[in-house]
Amino acid sequence: MMMMFRGTRLLLLCISALLALLLVGPSAFAQCAMCKASLAGSNNAFFIRNFNIGVLVLLVPPVTIFCSIFIVLRRHKMKDEHSDESDRPES
Repeated sequence: MMMMFRGTRLLLLCISALLALLLVGPSAFAQCAMCKASLAGSNNAFFIRNFNIGVLVLLVPPVTIFCSIFIVLRRHKMKDEHSDESDRPES
């Protein structure tokens, strides 16, 4: 029964995150005002493409750090749940 509740809660969380992403999506594709102004003044498509790739490359370390912390916390929580189950007396 508890696993069913977790699955439902996880599904609800994923749906709400997707909805939030869709609502904020168009503004998430823009750079800061200064970056956008400097790119708008440039007619060099190669520079614009490389700039956008650079922004994505700079996004990789924070996402990696966040995911690593999330995975460590999740494993720690799962380890605690398994130890709680083994500590229960059998009836």
